[in-house]
Amino acid sequence: MSEWQSDGLLEGFEALEQRFADDYDGEVVATLVRLPAQSPPRGAVLYVHGFIDYFFQRHMAERFAAAGYVFYALDCRKHGRSLRAHQHPSFCKDLGEYYADLDWALDVIGTPVLLVGHSTGGLVCALYAHEGARRGQLRALWLNSPFFEFNAPPERRWLLSVAAMLGGFLPFGSDDKSIRPEYIESLHRNWHGEWDFDLSLKPREGFPIYFGWVLAIRRAQARLQAGLSIACPVLVTHSDAADIILDWRHMTRWAPGLGPQVTLAAFPGGVHDLVLSRREIRDAVFERLFEWDAPAG
Repeated sequence: MSEWQSDGLLEGFEALEQRFADDYDGEVVATLVRLPAQSPPRGAVLYVHGFIDYFFQRHMAERFAAAGYVFYALDCRKHGRSLRAHQHPSFCKDLGEYYADLDWALDVIGTPVLLVGHSTGGLVCALYAHEGARRGQLRALWLNSPFFEFNAPPERRWLLSVAAMLGGFLPFGSDDKSIRPEYIESLHRNWHGEWDFDLSLKPREGFPIYFGWVLAIRRAQARLQAGLSIACPVLVTHSDAADIILDWRHMTRWAPGLGPQVTLAAFPGGVHDLVLSRREIRDAVFERLFEWDAPAG
């Protein structure tokens, strides 16, 4: 059994790697990252990244730690620290493939968890909170700009249907020009942003959009849009038209169907990953989150 080691990407963090059964790409691993803490009064938080993404947001972990949480983040299979050279990056044939990663991470943490999902991670976490094997361990769920629907104009939606159809028998067929580099340029300090992250793990041009992945996402979104029954409280946060990746109106449309305890909060002017927005917006996001997740009494 592997042991916690110093994280190779973020100083002061530790990482734990787990190997799973080989899949259609071969060897599969997931990586859990933590910011060590002593007896946090507000318990544990587990962060799950988005598509073509990984955990690099040191400031987010430090904000959680300052508010009394012990912070964990999961680099899911084929993303970030868990990506291997033989794999199709950021790919899955079914979002349920990530459930094993979450099962393992929650087992390692062992205590009730505030689960946090960003973008595609928000879609994964919502479905897991509905049906995952360890969903009873989740005391609350925060969805940061969740990927509830593709952001495509009506005249281009037929292309998504074609890609999904092809995904059934050509899963590794791809569209290599589906990622907008403006978003990465708005974030990374090499261009117009304030953040530093590994551009080999979160590239400016992204990774190919595989048809099999499109099919997996369409199927997962259809299940979510049909309505879920998440038992724990859910906070859904979103921006406005400043989010150039997803449409905030899709989030507000589908959020009420997640379960009986859903709260919506808007942060106009924020970027797609709200915690990477300019300081006054991300401060407001954290303040609203900690107010919402305040201990009872």
